[in-house]
Amino acid sequence: MGFGGISIWQLLIILAIVLLLFGTKRLKNIGSDLGGAIKGFKGAMKDGEKESAKAKEQIEQSESGTVVDGEVTSKEREKH
Repeated sequence: MGFGGISIWQLLIILAIVLLLFGTKRLKNIGSDLGGAIKGFKGAMKDGEKESAKAKEQIEQSESGTVVDGEVTSKEREKH
């Protein structure tokens, strides 16, 4: 038994039918497009995590009464 009750021979037959229907060139293009989409998604996730960490850091700094983007927070004004 293979994946979910499908034997290896059934998988090979399905693969042969897919190759006949689409051809190797189109399957190569589909594979490269899918790989590019996955890379783009991973890159967007990393960028989102960086932006989230940066925003979180700015919030923490503003809560501690430090200068954020050239503006003095209310706690900093109270000191002067």
